[in-house]
Amino acid sequence: MPPIIRTERLTKTYGTHRGIEEVDLEVQAAEVFGFLGPNGAGKTTTMRVLLDLIRPTSGRAEVFGIETTADPVAIHRRVGYLPGEFDLYDRLTGAETIEYFANLRGGVDRAYTAELVERLDLDPSRRFREYSKGNKQKVGLVVALQHKPELLVLDEPTAGLDPLVQHTFFEIVRAARSDGRSVFLSSHIIEEVDRTCDRVAIIRDGRLVQVDRIETIRLLAFQQVELVFGGPVAADEFEALPGVSHVASVEGRVTMRVSGPIGPIVRAAARHDLLDLMTRAPNLEDVFLAQYGRGDGG
Repeated sequence: MPPIIRTERLTKTYGTHRGIEEVDLEVQAAEVFGFLGPNGAGKTTTMRVLLDLIRPTSGRAEVFGIETTADPVAIHRRVGYLPGEFDLYDRLTGAETIEYFANLRGGVDRAYTAELVERLDLDPSRRFREYSKGNKQKVGLVVALQHKPELLVLDEPTAGLDPLVQHTFFEIVRAARSDGRSVFLSSHIIEEVDRTCDRVAIIRDGRLVQVDRIETIRLLAFQQVELVFGGPVAADEFEALPGVSHVASVEGRVTMRVSGPIGPIVRAAARHDLLDLMTRAPNLEDVFLAQYGRGDGG
């Protein structure tokens, strides 16, 4: 089966400013594909080119085998899109906004729409201008999902959502994949794609730096670990442990980066008067700083 999305040397520049450069991607049917990078890396630009909201400077892109500049309307009929900033008609309620887009689409299963509203814990009676960022995001997700598109293009879809709603969103994405639909989502949080994606592309400064299965991408991730002791502890007790780097010890507080299980760190810490242990989940920005250096920024 041909790819749902295919790009070849896809490039978009804004005068002298960088957008994306020679991006080669393929997204398969019934695949959840994560597009990862720091803010400003080129994720949104790529998605907008795929939907012909902006035109490429060079290279080409196909969705469903259709060149994006040739027949974007045919592509849009089969796509559900959530932009990074979802902001619409202030005076309409959430229900009216959802209804408006359902009428534009036609053939929407209203029972499924109602199910999405309930599962995402959205109050549809409030006006759009009254919604928080998270509730606007919920409206956008319902609009993108309600017609059960063959392809979902979602730009940082969990931004502003609380953890319970995020969990529901992940369930919805997995169900879409089980139904044979494809999902192309952007994020800058490794944990998010770790829970949902089959493959991942990492983009930095407009260029792809890695495309691989999620299991391989995980090897790039590390977490920050902070240990608090009742007295001074030497850093070298942790520096030799597997997966540990960037160890610093100041007045009984030891910090480090850890790639892999933290069991050996916990066992080493237990030999001392351990008062507290804190971890921070890996963020893609951390991965870039560790793997590729600071570069010129995102």
